[in-house]
Amino acid sequence: MTAPRILLCTLNARYSHASLGLRYLLANMGDLRPYTSLHEFTISRDPALIADEILAQCPPAGEGIGILGFGVYIWNVRQTEAVLTRIRASRPDIRIVLGGPEVSYEVNLQSITAIADFVITGWGDISFPKLCRALIDGPRPLQKVIAGEQPPLEQIALPYREFSDADLAHRVLYVEASRGCPFKCEFCLSALDKTAWAFDLDTFLDEMAGLYTRGARLFKFVDRTFNLKIDASLRILQFFLERIEANAAAGRALDLFVHFEVVPDHLPDRLKEMIARFPPGALQFEIGIQSFDVEVQKRISRRQDNDKTAANLQWLRSHSHAHIHADLIFGLPGETLDSFADGFDRLYALQPHEIQPGILKRLRGTPIIRHTETWGMVFDPEPPYQVKSTSTLDAAIFEQFEHFARYWDLIANSGRFGKTIALILDTESSPFRAFWRCSAWLWTSLARTQGVSPEMLVDQLFTYLTGQAGLAASTVRDCLLADYVASGARSNPVCLQGYLPKLPVIDKKQARTARQDRHEGAA
Repeated sequence: MTAPRILLCTLNARYSHASLGLRYLLANMGDLRPYTSLHEFTISRDPALIADEILAQCPPAGEGIGILGFGVYIWNVRQTEAVLTRIRASRPDIRIVLGGPEVSYEVNLQSITAIADFVITGWGDISFPKLCRALIDGPRPLQKVIAGEQPPLEQIALPYREFSDADLAHRVLYVEASRGCPFKCEFCLSALDKTAWAFDLDTFLDEMAGLYTRGARLFKFVDRTFNLKIDASLRILQFFLERIEANAAAGRALDLFVHFEVVPDHLPDRLKEMIARFPPGALQFEIGIQSFDVEVQKRISRRQDNDKTAANLQWLRSHSHAHIHADLIFGLPGETLDSFADGFDRLYALQPHEIQPGILKRLRGTPIIRHTETWGMVFDPEPPYQVKSTSTLDAAIFEQFEHFARYWDLIANSGRFGKTIALILDTESSPFRAFWRCSAWLWTSLARTQGVSPEMLVDQLFTYLTGQAGLAASTVRDCLLADYVASGARSNPVCLQGYLPKLPVIDKKQARTARQDRHEGAA
């Protein structure tokens, strides 16, 4: 009989993502750690090939216990199910354990959970190792669905030493100084938390120092409320600032980047003072605005001081070098196209570097479902469970909004069309309405939002702005040309051929510098 084999598996959205959840499990396996291995794949890979690769790591049938622990999320549930179906058909003896937010609620309603032997709902750090010991040594649990234990955080081994050197060199490192959230926004799973829990800060910063010493330079915090407790926020920022300043004193270029999710209406002066000390390119703040509509905010139990939020965004743009990524949700109960447009225009006037407009998703377990009947909310039954229509927004509007959001990413958020986007948005008094009109025309012309190259966009935008918007060809060419050159492009789009016979070639380093200069100029 061979030793047991425990495989921790998940399908990431892309290779650059490294699963924090699996590494927590690995760090907490205790005496089972020598028998446990981590296996990450991407959702773009063939499920049959993934299944074959996993099966090759399992003990031969009848020669040892094989346990598969799979992390299941909204973005990988269908691909994971395809993999598990193949594994179950080939090796019914292998024990399959599922965990993760996608299978922690509505367990009995999902086809993927029918494949599994066990499902751990909620926290798995302690419960998964306990289950593995029971499957190896007995007695086997009688219940299929196991409620995950939530121990004090000091009882959970931190996962950061499980990041490999290859992870540090090539992947985004997800880290967390706290778990949970005290707010009750009904579209978010964190609405189910009672509060937020912080890891011991000294221990956490020691782990961050270890990662930095090993070469980690890109840290993405997944804390829902990074700036909830200001004393802790200041210590974390100070930790990174000290390393940036030491680097600068040694004459080395900035190579550290830190991302935080920030509560928008909570930015006291002492936190502002610390943020203002960071150089360009070091900080990114993801700020969930979601909606500026007061009635919608009340309806979804979202507490947000809109005036403070606006003032804080203005301060960040005027007095800091932080890159601001702001989120808005389309399709919240009772939201209309006009009210969303008003919120979008208000946010645009505050000049965040990026606005991410996204359609509401019905995450399993979230309270947003209580509005379904009152507001006629129809959700797609397939992941990511986006709302398809409401009593105030019909299906055609949602379809057009999907085009709007994708073209906004390609044109506004990409940073390639800084001057041209201003031309587009100035064609109407409402920036939202201006881009809504432009995106509708682009869809009619292109009939796609994927596989659209920058050159194609240059050509289409030239036609739109000179034709539909009636702008002077010379003005449009000047803006498109300036944007095209600054982006580092190397070939001539059709509409610019003849206007300038040969565009200068700009390498990637020059292009990055040009984009940074634009951000600093806007600030």
